[in-house]
Amino acid sequence: MKSYFIRLFNYDAHASKQVTALMLKRPQVTQPTALMAHMLVAQQTWLKRCKHLPAPGGPLWPDWTAESFNALIDANHAEWTAYLETLQLSDFDTIITYTNTKGEAFRNTLSDILAHVVNHGTHHRAQIGQYLKQAGAELPISDYIFYIRTLEDNL
Repeated sequence: MKSYFIRLFNYDAHASKQVTALMLKRPQVTQPTALMAHMLVAQQTWLKRCKHLPAPGGPLWPDWTAESFNALIDANHAEWTAYLETLQLSDFDTIITYTNTKGEAFRNTLSDILAHVVNHGTHHRAQIGQYLKQAGAELPISDYIFYIRTLEDNL
């Protein structure tokens, strides 16, 4: 299970970098910047929750620039994969208790949170892709299975 989630987070970082590259070519399209910033800060927030640490302060929709995204993607990926490397199989069923930004308490398994973080990224990258496509960008193939096939072809 550990290797599966590491593969998903590797894919997430790869897809985010693809989208960031397109965003940097179309700086006049502003909506994607807010979406990517939100996605990246949410990754940081969820990691803190999983580690039973206080969530990072600041807004869930920060005013970050697209030029900062590659470094943030790399940092988030490094922190998530380092965390995932520490896990044992039984850890994936661990219940994580946390409060959301409204102060409401919730409980979810670690594996469900990990799936959520990756799906949250896919959701927002799709939104970003729509904005970029409307602005004339040609979107790369970003399907997970295509990513896996490319990895297998390079072995």
